[in-house]
Amino acid sequence: MTSSRKATVHRKTGETEVTVTVEIDGCGRSTVNTGVPFLDHMLTLFSKHSRIDLEVAAKGDIEVDFHHTVEDTGIVLGQAIREALGEKKGLIRYGFSMLPMDETLARVVVDFSGRPFLEYRAPEGVDSIGGNFAFTLVEEFLRAFSFNALINLHAEILYGRDGHHMAEAIFKGLARSVDAAVRIDPRIADEVPSTKDVL
Repeated sequence: MTSSRKATVHRKTGETEVTVTVEIDGCGRSTVNTGVPFLDHMLTLFSKHSRIDLEVAAKGDIEVDFHHTVEDTGIVLGQAIREALGEKKGLIRYGFSMLPMDETLARVVVDFSGRPFLEYRAPEGVDSIGGNFAFTLVEEFLRAFSFNALINLHAEILYGRDGHHMAEAIFKGLARSVDAAVRIDPRIADEVPSTKDVL
């Protein structure tokens, strides 16, 4: 890499305040504090398995529920990754992962296309994780992330039973897919990987 792919994004609303710093070409180091322990766990393993160095500091109205903090953290992480990638010259662009987690198998596919879309398929009625983290928040995070990173994201639980395992498989699968997609192909280092010449 001839230039560093880093970005810091700060967002403050009446419900949350979130700051995210990413270094795309990192080694998976992270410092994460959102006030939502399960989200911290998911973001830490996202960093580890994507190799993206990550700093996240979030304060939100978690006394109401976790929804605003989870969604807004997804928004800011997506924006930071989008900003760090710049014009996306030389980008592999696509990433794919089949990720097992005990009884669970997740498939996650990404395209850094500049066209945001989420296709999410998971079982209905999954119990809350740890008694207080609603499994539906996984989808909320992914939607916020995909629409702000401007990526096409498909995430599917092919089979699974345990909510923790299903969430972890999705986040690890997302990490591995992002890791593959954001790598630089030296053959096209000065080109945007699109016939439109822009992503």
